[in-house]
Amino acid sequence: MKKPNILWILTDQQSAGMMSCAGNRSIDTPNMDRIAKDGLRFTNAYCTNPICMPSRFSLLSGVYPLDAAIIHNEPERTSPGLPAEVETNGLGKLLKGQGYNAVYGGQEHLPFTSSTGLGFDNICSDQREKLADTCADYIRNYRDGKPFAMVASFINPHDICFMAILDEIEHRNKRVLPEWLAGMEIDAATCREAEKLPEGISRKQFFSEVCPPLPLNFLPAPDEPEAIAALQTDRSFKQFVRESYTDERWRIHRWAYKNLTEKVDGQIGKLLDALFGAGLWEDTVIIFTSDHGDMDASHKMEHKECLYRECCNIPLIIKGIGGPAGGSEEKPVSNGLDIFPTILEYAGIRPPGYLEGFSLKENVQGTRALPRRPLVVECEYGLAATDGRYKYTHYYRGARADQFYDLSVNPGEMYNQIVEERYREKADELRSAIDNHLALRPARFGIGRLIEHVQAT
Repeated sequence: MKKPNILWILTDQQSAGMMSCAGNRSIDTPNMDRIAKDGLRFTNAYCTNPICMPSRFSLLSGVYPLDAAIIHNEPERTSPGLPAEVETNGLGKLLKGQGYNAVYGGQEHLPFTSSTGLGFDNICSDQREKLADTCADYIRNYRDGKPFAMVASFINPHDICFMAILDEIEHRNKRVLPEWLAGMEIDAATCREAEKLPEGISRKQFFSEVCPPLPLNFLPAPDEPEAIAALQTDRSFKQFVRESYTDERWRIHRWAYKNLTEKVDGQIGKLLDALFGAGLWEDTVIIFTSDHGDMDASHKMEHKECLYRECCNIPLIIKGIGGPAGGSEEKPVSNGLDIFPTILEYAGIRPPGYLEGFSLKENVQGTRALPRRPLVVECEYGLAATDGRYKYTHYYRGARADQFYDLSVNPGEMYNQIVEERYREKADELRSAIDNHLALRPARFGIGRLIEHVQAT
């Protein structure tokens, strides 16, 4: 049987609700919608950690970040490096071993390795229009008898990060930019461009008719975990925007985030057009997801890193080969655990035995129902477990470290329901999932996790 081509499209910092096919009336993403029309959209897909490097480690390895002692974007502080099994079973290496041309383009941000280290041939280091053009040309001109597997990793809507950073710099009249901003002029300029109001209408009309409204959970929860406040003070720009942004400025943040998402949707469209034009649409599995989300004004926050849903619930759409199309699945899945074995099954590769995730191929093809299972999300400040409807969050600090939400009635996580006796059994079940998750990590790959150190920081 002929093996399918595989096109894996990654965006950066896109929340699950940032697509028009997800019911968001403030955004227009026709190309993401095209994938959803012919595929299956997982409405409760979660990342393994809501920040770039740990999440991308999982996406390209299929294991949790804690399995390699990676909890943030500075893994050298906590991790001895990649487990040998992860390096041996690099996704590109496995795909090439089964006759694929495995190529990678765009954003990497991987700990201790690179796309080439995982066995891919890197075809483009750009993360924007040039990436889209390069990948589209590759597809359009593909003549090899082998199937191809391509990862196209776009940077946006990640440029939204720079709005708060630049606003705080300008407000403080800082004359020297932070060292870590060096070389990011394009990102900052793209963000400022996305903020601009449309021409031809008044500011009043813009806010009354065009600009996205504030989210329903705009205000911080009255019983907010202390860890959230600590998260806001670890970088001065986070605290600045929470204390200083007006409602209008928060709405412009949402306007810019929407524009950056639509921008990357247009870049994705070039790849989809190339597939159609080359007659490869029916022969290609398409996987679309993001590494994590953005708070986007919820709880008066922006950026990522915390365990609120806006950061952890990400888009995941898979278009298979010949299966039912245009559906959605509400049972929880993990893009960091489940995409890796899904790609392997489509490629006819036996997955490594240490993987905890499972292939979604049969679910996408409509031949198997998904089980409902609790998923754990890690972050530097704590962990969360969810079965889709219910969610338990445990932070490592504070009197309000433990939070429980029934997302069917409290989707914005606006108040803690842990004291409600009717949820006791479910809360205990999800807390046990967190405890079991932590207990398992030190044994994985022989890496000793310093959980006590993490909890004390």
